[in-house]
Amino acid sequence: MTATHYPRSAVGAMYVGLALAVVATLVVYLDQASSDVLAGHIRAGYPSYSQARIDTAAMTYVIYLSVLGALGVAGWLGSIWAARTGRRWARWAAAGMFTLGTSVALFNLLVRDTSGDTGLPPLLGWAGMLPCVAGLVAVVLLWRRPRRSGEA
Repeated sequence: MTATHYPRSAVGAMYVGLALAVVATLVVYLDQASSDVLAGHIRAGYPSYSQARIDTAAMTYVIYLSVLGALGVAGWLGSIWAARTGRRWARWAAAGMFTLGTSVALFNLLVRDTSGDTGLPPLLGWAGMLPCVAGLVAVVLLWRRPRRSGEA
């Protein structure tokens, strides 16, 4: 079986996506350590909640987003490995990971909770969308027809 050669630019886009996934996960912790937009968002949607209940809800979101971040990093690393080693199925795997990751990120950005507001504050929802941009670029680059030598 021969290895498929994928453009280096596709792998580069995947490394950017990996970095953005790490950044998106770190944003959750930076928010919690500084302005705590997440807890404020929960407090605004549920003004009758006690501080302990807000803290519990915020921690639940932090755990959820941390698990998603870890799964995203694993997905990026697996896709990078598949493309770098020329696996024939790398295109399909990257496209599948992109579809799954974008679906989850859109859900996190748009889902409404019982308060009628989005479940996550926009800061965290949009941070989760950032790796999807790199994913789209990587998938497009992986699926482009390779140039033949001598073509401009």
